[in-house]
Amino acid sequence: MTNDTHAGRRPGGFVEKLLVRGGMLAAGAFLLSAVGGWTQVRARAVADSTAAATEAVAARMAGEFATRHDAASPEMRLVRAQLERAKTVQTYAQRYHIDTELAGAIYDAARREAIAPATAFRLVQVESNFKRTARSTADAFGYTQVQLPTARHYDRSVTVERLMERDVNLRLGFRYLRDLLSQFEGDMHLALLAYNRGPARVEQILAEGGDPGNGYSSAVLRTGKQGTPPMRGVVQ
Repeated sequence: MTNDTHAGRRPGGFVEKLLVRGGMLAAGAFLLSAVGGWTQVRARAVADSTAAATEAVAARMAGEFATRHDAASPEMRLVRAQLERAKTVQTYAQRYHIDTELAGAIYDAARREAIAPATAFRLVQVESNFKRTARSTADAFGYTQVQLPTARHYDRSVTVERLMERDVNLRLGFRYLRDLLSQFEGDMHLALLAYNRGPARVEQILAEGGDPGNGYSSAVLRTGKQGTPPMRGVVQ
């Protein structure tokens, strides 16, 4: 009887053990699933945070680079302008066989007075052949052959000695041409003729229906025959 009872209970105990083991396995699987899910979520969060941090660093670096670039732009423009000026001045110096210091002075003075450098160089060539001490029979002086009364219209204190100074002479000569250009409504041919013959004389000829042209403007602007005409009235 004892054996029968034990034999009858054994199947029940076995089932219970299977159920217990199954429950433990299910619980373990649930825990593993939960842990696995948390790990994946945590991994995604870490990855997202890392990506965000990387983007933030990249954006900051880009912003700092843009700021540095913007700050450097004026300096870079200045450097480029200086290089372009040096190249242009060297070209003019070689073309007219003058030193770069004089070429630079003519170039800068022309730019300040809003005269095209090409016109300024040819005017100086025609007027004085780049001789600082040039003086005409009409008492016009220096590189641009400015007369003292004309110079004193812009600077009452100027003297003949100062009018012979390079920078003073270039500044006053180009300023006079700029004013003539304004007087003749932007017509460079008439402005140059007035520079050579005097504005009153050019106005008079025009009023009489004549042509004030004498070849001077064509020589400066190189619109006629090539070559430089002889200087007018220069004695030294």
